[in-house]
Amino acid sequence: MNQHPYILQPYKGMNTRYRCPECNYRDKTFVRYIDTETRKHLADHVGRCNRESSCGYHYTPKQYFQDNRACQPHTMPYINSKAAIDAIKPASLIPVEVFEQTLKSYEANYFVKFLLPLFGNEITTRLIETYFIGTSKHWPGASVFWQIDINGDIRTGKIMLYNPDTGKRVKDPYNHITWAHSILKQSEVELKQCFFGEHLLQDKTKPVAIADSEKTAIIASVYLPQFIWLATGGKNGCKWHNLEVAKVLQGRNVVLFPDLNCFDIWSAKAKELSHVARFNVSSLLESKASEPERQQGFDLADYLIKFDYREFVNETQPTDQPQSSTKPEPVKVLKAEPIKQIGTYRKRETPNPESWELEINELEKFFETSTLPTQPVKLNQCTTINSVALFIHSHLIAVKANNGKQTFLPYLHRLQELKKIIHLAY
Repeated sequence: MNQHPYILQPYKGMNTRYRCPECNYRDKTFVRYIDTETRKHLADHVGRCNRESSCGYHYTPKQYFQDNRACQPHTMPYINSKAAIDAIKPASLIPVEVFEQTLKSYEANYFVKFLLPLFGNEITTRLIETYFIGTSKHWPGASVFWQIDINGDIRTGKIMLYNPDTGKRVKDPYNHITWAHSILKQSEVELKQCFFGEHLLQDKTKPVAIADSEKTAIIASVYLPQFIWLATGGKNGCKWHNLEVAKVLQGRNVVLFPDLNCFDIWSAKAKELSHVARFNVSSLLESKASEPERQQGFDLADYLIKFDYREFVNETQPTDQPQSSTKPEPVKVLKAEPIKQIGTYRKRETPNPESWELEINELEKFFETSTLPTQPVKLNQCTTINSVALFIHSHLIAVKANNGKQTFLPYLHRLQELKKIIHLAY
């Protein structure tokens, strides 16, 4: 008997090779896994790309069944007992202290350097805070995109390296992507992924939008702020159409924004999960992308950044909403005092840093003894806090680690402003 219930399909001509769901290379470089007993394929995105150096996509049967628990009893009847045991195992979590250590060094973060010229300091800071973008030392300039679930638990973090000028992932001489749990060398990891941005679903007032990549979700949240933006983190959308993961979307209105050439796949999966949420699939890229853009592998973020975000936001507001008698002001980017340029990241000059020790202690005592709101809180015109507890936690970490550094003074000011709001309202 074959020791492995699933193997990569042996080569028997090009009809046994497929287009890779990750790189979508023009040649058929993708090998799918088959069941050694039935000789049938698993899902169309379960397999390995032969372009190991330039793509490196490999989605194994083990990962597939971890992500799709509901499929196991039907497709793997001879391991039902193991599946039942696995199903009750809690998800492995990343230690909070590891997460906290990444919430700094943004002047060295290449992805942040890419965002700054697009959106300016204030909005870039808001994006960092909203999505808890981290900085990794694994590669110089690398970012960590943490997967924080709706309960605030840190499932894992994807570490990626971006070109600070183009915003494209670095894939040469190899694909610069790895995982926090792999770097930590955790033993017996029970990996249960969730959406990137899932913690934002605590806000029940907005519809949800789902994109492929973390980068796209972050950028799109500025251009289309009427949505809560999540990312699947997979070219084929292999998370949002997993029933166990998708259940957090229960009863929500969801708009899917697939990448080019994935419209049909996402549409089919949306129909399968129509009992979970009300799905609509956007054909924006399919209808707007030119042939050269298709060849370049354009995604939604590439399309959006061709426009000025302030003009785009004004033009895409729903036309059926009541119009104010006065013209709304455009989103403002805070202009800093005289600052010193460090690469593309700006840092204030401060010859003699002061101490914020008294202010920090006062804030800590206030938040510890106060009843924190569980609903989103509008801090100012540009910032809505979706998780007050996480907001306070991350900001206190930042001001403690950078006490007296003027670059981080906005963190202290935001905590003080939140204190005022809570004091008045609660």
